[in-house]
Amino acid sequence: MKRKSKEKANHIIALIVIFVALIFYLIPVYWIISTSFKPYLDIFAMPPKFLFKPTTDNYVGLMTVRAMSTEGETETVGASPFPRQLLNSIIIGFVSTALAVALGTMSAYAFSRFPIKGKGDMMFFILSTRMMPPVAVVIPLFLMYRTLHLIDTHFGLILLYTTFNVSFATWMMKGFIDEIPKEYEEAALVDGYTRFQAFIKIILPQSVTGIAATAVFCLITAWNEFTFALIMTTKNARTAPPSLASRMGSSGVEWGQIAAGTLIFLLPIVVFTFIMRKHLLRGVTFGAIKK
Repeated sequence: MKRKSKEKANHIIALIVIFVALIFYLIPVYWIISTSFKPYLDIFAMPPKFLFKPTTDNYVGLMTVRAMSTEGETETVGASPFPRQLLNSIIIGFVSTALAVALGTMSAYAFSRFPIKGKGDMMFFILSTRMMPPVAVVIPLFLMYRTLHLIDTHFGLILLYTTFNVSFATWMMKGFIDEIPKEYEEAALVDGYTRFQAFIKIILPQSVTGIAATAVFCLITAWNEFTFALIMTTKNARTAPPSLASRMGSSGVEWGQIAAGTLIFLLPIVVFTFIMRKHLLRGVTFGAIKK
């Protein structure tokens, strides 16, 4: 009885700690959501207002361009660049993620299954490209992209994000592929499969959880990337993060529109992670328990 009482007390304490941590975690989320629906004056109110009349003015201002009419009233004159920038983020983020995961999976399979001289050094070199901060290479990359006419192009950012994510994808996928018994492929080769057929029909189905987990992390990296998107783009391929950071209005920083844009910007990545949640949970714990 004493042991059960102690376990129950520990369980209650753990629940309290989790509940408190959850509150601290959700406060910034609540603040972003509430700020996006607050009138302009309520955003700067001191003390902060928790009860207010919700408005969609911040979302309207984010999605449209407004100007003063001859009568002195504010009217909508067109769409703002933000919807296009959000679409750019979706295209560049998802395409670069798909390419990075595909290339990383094939590279990981080669490192996992074939005897390669200097494998450890090559794997470290691949990982070292991830350690370098973007600001350290942005100037030579900018000069190279300007020569190749890749500045402000979707292909340029996709190529850049793929290059920086493929190292992470290779390391992640190698761990998953190492856990797949080689006997599966050997049996397939005996049955007449080619090496590529064995990779497609044996390895890939067994690596779905790892692919999903790797894709989520790669997409988050490409989705939130700021430095390259700011310097390598001007208008056509500009993504949402630099746009949100430079949101200014006639009265200063438009915090309501920034909050609205942040909330909209979070939705695609949240939906994608939610769709991948089952594979993600299994993927991040794959191989953690050894028999």
